[in-house]
Amino acid sequence: MGFADQRFNVNLSILFTELPLLERPAAAAAAGFTAVELWWPWIDSPTPERSELDALKKAIEDAGVQLTGLNFYAGRLPGPDRGALSVPGEESERFRANIDVAAGFAASLGCTALNALYGNRVEGVDPAEQDALALENLTLAARAADRIGAILLVEALNQPESPLYPLVSAPAAVGVVDKVNEATGLGNAKFLMDLYHLSMNGEDLPSVIERYAARTGHVQIADNPGRGAPGTGTLPLEQLLDRLRKAGYDGWVGLEYKPGDRPSAEAFDWLPAEARAAR
Repeated sequence: MGFADQRFNVNLSILFTELPLLERPAAAAAAGFTAVELWWPWIDSPTPERSELDALKKAIEDAGVQLTGLNFYAGRLPGPDRGALSVPGEESERFRANIDVAAGFAASLGCTALNALYGNRVEGVDPAEQDALALENLTLAARAADRIGAILLVEALNQPESPLYPLVSAPAAVGVVDKVNEATGLGNAKFLMDLYHLSMNGEDLPSVIERYAARTGHVQIADNPGRGAPGTGTLPLEQLLDRLRKAGYDGWVGLEYKPGDRPSAEAFDWLPAEARAAR
């Protein structure tokens, strides 16, 4: 097994960001990849103009790559925000306004995984109130995802970099997944297992894989420390991905790492060119 046996996609919101958004799908294709994922690309607008949606759709189609994952609107990301769906008031409303837009865009490109970042705790707001709002909004998102044949992803982040984000462990994120599935009866909410975030939290990654591989809808990787490419830190990513495969996970592995002080096209030397195209 090893890296060559995985199905990788490139996250175009952290890699190739030295290029304009519409040039990134072609750059990923030129690097040998056939699949990409994105955070919500329009951080200031949950409901961008149709012309903007159409332009990105055309760029992805023209590049010949498959969009395999998309975030719902998540506020300023990159930036101080970590999602909008649990934040009362305007941000929650922006998330709700985005649900059908994001699902429609995903459906237009055959994308079947939508990630909903939970959002930070807000000073002066009862956490229980935020959690109740989150469940309402995640239920709406899960139903929208189901209408297009997609799964809803719930992600754990890491406490050192996201100190106001409440889901900073695998059990916390999976607990929310369970609540959403119970509320909808659809069973399409899944765990997004980001090995970098979980390692930053000090979790036992082999144990997390053993416990939650069957509940996992998507995997993302970066090395630790540094959030760089595999091999730049100390995480045994090849072994961990092998464990995931042996535990039954055969889905996408998103490359969500920083390229460092080099062009993104040079940040894939750890992965042979012949292993980059999805099989």
